[in-house]
Amino acid sequence: MPRLAIIGLGKMGRTIEQLAPDRGFDIVARIDPHGGDATSVTRDALRTAEVAVEFSTPDAAPANIAAALNAGCPVVVGTTGWYEQRAALEALAKEKQLGLLVAPNFSVGVAAFGEIAVAAVKALKAAPGFDAHLVETHHTAKKDAPSGTAASLEQLAAAAWGREIPVTSVRVGSVPGTHEFVFDGAFEQITITHVARDRRVFADGALLAAKWLIGRSGVFTMQDVLRG
Repeated sequence: MPRLAIIGLGKMGRTIEQLAPDRGFDIVARIDPHGGDATSVTRDALRTAEVAVEFSTPDAAPANIAAALNAGCPVVVGTTGWYEQRAALEALAKEKQLGLLVAPNFSVGVAAFGEIAVAAVKALKAAPGFDAHLVETHHTAKKDAPSGTAASLEQLAAAAWGREIPVTSVRVGSVPGTHEFVFDGAFEQITITHVARDRRVFADGALLAAKWLIGRSGVFTMQDVLRG
């Protein structure tokens, strides 16, 4: 059984904790300043973990990631809002010859959705009169707008489109996450939608990514996991 460390015991961390045994993991460390086996990431706190999943806060994530890498533990990171320090941490992972996988969304469906959107863009960008738009909808407690997922999808599609794609953010109710690309022409419209029905889809994807990352070195995304 792969040995797992969970860094951050918020909603996502707790969901991962619940799912991990069913996905064949042995949880050897739970690290959180407000509970768990240890309050900070150290070699001792990580125990014998072969991989860590990091879902903490934007302020805490960079230090957590660096500490795990310096302790020799590859990391799967789901925390967003810290990306201004991403380049330095990617360099650290390469220096340590360890795996670092960063994704704003661990849904396998979202990873596939990004590939589908790029294919649609490539098919439509030369068509006369078509515009593209991305609409993302999340629950009212979602702080960032646009979401990290929407920003990532926009960048992916915009690279193929050749220009920026406008993003509209909606915050309502308890929606786990919905992303919709709209391709609008003069007399027709194409929409491509991904709907997350349960938070567990993100935890399940993070565990899939963690298992995939063991034994690999380099910097990866969920697209790499999807491609095998």
